[in-house]
Amino acid sequence: MSNIIKQLFFSGIMLLFITACSDEQSRPGSINCPLEQDPQFSSSSNSLAYQQILDQYIRRGLPGAILLVKDESGFFIGSAGVADIKNKVNMQACHVSKIASVTKLMFATAVLKLSEEGVLSLNDPVSKYIPSEKLRKLSNGDQPITIRNLLNHTSGFYDIIEDQNFYLHILNDPERHWTSDELLEFAYNKPAAFGFSPADTVGYSNTNYLLLSMIVESATGIPHANTLRTKIFETVGMDDTYYYWHDPYPSSGVAQGYFDLYNNGNLQNLSLWNTGSGNGYGGVYSTVWDMYLFMDALFVSKTLLSQASLNEMLVFHPDVESRKLIGTGCFKDFIDLGDTLTDYAWGHRGRDLAYSADLYYFPEYHTIMALMVNYGTDGNSSLKPVYNEMRDQVARVVMK
Repeated sequence: MSNIIKQLFFSGIMLLFITACSDEQSRPGSINCPLEQDPQFSSSSNSLAYQQILDQYIRRGLPGAILLVKDESGFFIGSAGVADIKNKVNMQACHVSKIASVTKLMFATAVLKLSEEGVLSLNDPVSKYIPSEKLRKLSNGDQPITIRNLLNHTSGFYDIIEDQNFYLHILNDPERHWTSDELLEFAYNKPAAFGFSPADTVGYSNTNYLLLSMIVESATGIPHANTLRTKIFETVGMDDTYYYWHDPYPSSGVAQGYFDLYNNGNLQNLSLWNTGSGNGYGGVYSTVWDMYLFMDALFVSKTLLSQASLNEMLVFHPDVESRKLIGTGCFKDFIDLGDTLTDYAWGHRGRDLAYSADLYYFPEYHTIMALMVNYGTDGNSSLKPVYNEMRDQVARVVMK
């Protein structure tokens, strides 16, 4: 996707859209944040190291960052930089930010819960829920693809996010609320990413989770956003988590999102640019505390899924893609930073036009990490490697 973004966003017409949208953002403002006042949230023995990392990478150009780490010695919850450049609002630990594809981990958990309840089966063919007139326009649509193949990205379906026409439509209508059918059209009559052979091939595709949102609605008879809210947000108690555009957008307390469009150090506010959010593959806005609650329920207290479902989630394809292994709605990440037997984490990355996030559990270290930055790393820019280095630095401290 990064090459397409670079090609389109460096065009002259971009400035017109930025000017039109930049004054329409809801402003975060300073907020009352209990996480900043309670000493237990700086009780981790590595608190100083984590704060130094935040401060270091803000100095290197990232606008704002929030980090939560819960290890065996306690919590670290801290922030640095700004939530709003224009209005000089400091980033705070309680600010809400877009977590992009971390949505997939939460939505996959909801799908696994539906499987436990007998609403659907991971072995169900996609054709049971998606009409044939839609599938026949998708390359690989005639293959015996199951819900499991969508969850673990072994379908080979063309990724709608790679489509240049999609980004041209975003340029023309950056705040549009896309429907699943509208988005699926960008995959029609496009070549498959690879031939369907799940034992041999894996490849990340947002189309898989778009189709999952459609399947959940077909299986349950209700909007998939309702399923995500009742099965995950309400069950865990994620009171400051929202699924754009289905939930009302908070009027305040949301960090603005930025991207260096011209790679000249001038960050543009792209907070309201919508890359299809709200259709299964992205759109959740949350806080690091709510992200922690979710990971604790999923991997520590294990109150969200049965052990059998967790085992299913943690089956990883052997092919390495972008320094990670892909499982059933979950990544095995940080696999190249140390001992391959112990130094890794389960979770998901989130990358969007103007926001980035990482949410992980390090099982060998009994540690949860939630990281949010209000800068987009889905497109190439000089700050993308800065963010990637930052997340690695946090992981190294966890695993030292």
